[in-house]
Amino acid sequence: MPEELPLPPASFEFLVISYKTQAEMNLGLLKLTDDQPPPDIRVARHLIDMMAMLQEKTKGNLSWEEERLLNNTLTELRFRYMQAVSEKKTT
Repeated sequence: MPEELPLPPASFEFLVISYKTQAEMNLGLLKLTDDQPPPDIRVARHLIDMMAMLQEKTKGNLSWEEERLLNNTLTELRFRYMQAVSEKKTT
């Protein structure tokens, strides 16, 4: 039996990075495997909306670093989402 890799600690930062990675994969920005499913902008939008809900529900309860990470991640993903939607319309 192969040795299992340790899991990262459960943290707010890990949650944000996990959602970000999933959104990037669904926007077609990140390819982790050769047999990865095609981009799905609808799923990417759902993940972005989930992060926005998390932002609203945690307002005033995050450290400065956590708030900055979430804000910056959402800003970047929203921009990338708009780019993906725009590119899809032109093709």
